[in-house]
Amino acid sequence: MSNIDFIFEEKAADIGNFLVGRLLPFRQKRNIGPFVFIDHMGPAHMTADENLDVGPHPHIGLSTLTFLFDGAVAHKDSLGNDIVIKPGAVNWMTAGKGVVHSERTPDYLRTVDKTMHGLQIWIALPKDLEDMEPNFIHIEAKDLPTWKEGAADFKLIAGEFEDKKSGVPVYSKLYMIEIKAHEDMTVNLHDRLYGESGLYILEGEVSTNESAFGEKQILITKDAHLCTFDIKAGSTIYLFGGEPFPEERFIYWNFVSSSREKIEEAKLKWQAQEFPKVPGETDFVPLPVDSFKKG
Repeated sequence: MSNIDFIFEEKAADIGNFLVGRLLPFRQKRNIGPFVFIDHMGPAHMTADENLDVGPHPHIGLSTLTFLFDGAVAHKDSLGNDIVIKPGAVNWMTAGKGVVHSERTPDYLRTVDKTMHGLQIWIALPKDLEDMEPNFIHIEAKDLPTWKEGAADFKLIAGEFEDKKSGVPVYSKLYMIEIKAHEDMTVNLHDRLYGESGLYILEGEVSTNESAFGEKQILITKDAHLCTFDIKAGSTIYLFGGEPFPEERFIYWNFVSSSREKIEEAKLKWQAQEFPKVPGETDFVPLPVDSFKKG
């Protein structure tokens, strides 16, 4: 990947029981294609009396993608969905004009030791769809497109790549691809990607031009069309990106929009508890006093 623009070490932040690595946004780069926020959760090893309990909180103007490597999360939302996501599956929730959801350790894991590990991703909606009706879809691991290239296994988690298309219903041209290498090899994606592209190293090592990069680093290319790199055996990486939007996106807490006014309206609406309720939930996460996401 001779066209590396920025190389970032992920920054750690404590959120509840978890050490979360903030991958995006950064001061230098606010988005990669339509991807505006990426967190690496864990791995967090929890005892029997430690559990994930993120109460009902709102979103607007985006789709959330949850992808686990280990553990499980019980998702409940204001649309009435109540489902447990497990490793390899995809939870895709489109907030549009507004949705509320909670994320908790499922009942069957609440009294045992467990591990939580995964990625949580926010993808901005096109401007003309920011106020669309919210929706939710769950895609099982077995239903995601997979293929082999040399000694590597590929998986298309979301979006489109060449003649392959994930069942995740995205609203703009994008891709998120998992690559697992079983031998030292060169991955040549020259002229195969589009838009802007980032590469996150979950484990292992990626190198180019005699420079090596290890786990928990994100590499962002200047030109996705030139993306070629060497990868070590046992490495797992995630490629993500796509066509960027012409308008800037603003982020406050869990709200994403091309309009600052819509974010202000969402803040007031949440403070007044005018968002839809999550069935079976009674608590909620209060609006932070100063929660603009900073890189």
